[in-house]
Amino acid sequence: MTTAKWTWSRIAQRIRVPLGFVFAAGYIWLAQPTWLSIGIGCLIAAPGVWLRAIAAGHVRKNAELTTSGPYAYTRNPLYLGSIIIALGFAAASRNLWVAVGITVLFFAIYLPVIRSEEKYLRNVFPGFDEYAHQVPRLFPRMPAANGSGAAEFSRELYRKHREYNALVGSVAMMLALALKLIYTTRSRF
Repeated sequence: MTTAKWTWSRIAQRIRVPLGFVFAAGYIWLAQPTWLSIGIGCLIAAPGVWLRAIAAGHVRKNAELTTSGPYAYTRNPLYLGSIIIALGFAAASRNLWVAVGITVLFFAIYLPVIRSEEKYLRNVFPGFDEYAHQVPRLFPRMPAANGSGAAEFSRELYRKHREYNALVGSVAMMLALALKLIYTTRSRF
């Protein structure tokens, strides 16, 4: 029996979701929202939610190397969507420490996770190296690699991956900011 080697990438993969909940609590506490910042945050976060939804409707995790839809432009559209959502949250919070925290989390958690996932994909899918050579890791390249951007979106995959949780979570976070704003405004009077 072999035991898995505990690397930072593996630890980061395990703690990223629970750490997100802890970060959310600190986020609400540190945030200093205004109605304008919440509106701007929503406008920034919405394309990230959309990108995650579209990506989830294309990816067949562990079954095939997905190269269609947003995966023709970036190897990690789900993470790119998360970054965009996080930027929206940072704008909505109006707090520099939140922005710093988001940046630290990205470099400390998501970059190692992305590298770890790419190592897995490289080992499982023989065509990954060629795909990685054509498609950037995170920031999209236009036009799509080999014109392979067009493919059918699957509602079944979207539901299977429960990507609606990104929408629900984003709306809940913005509502929490709105409630904080209402509460702090009323408590001043």
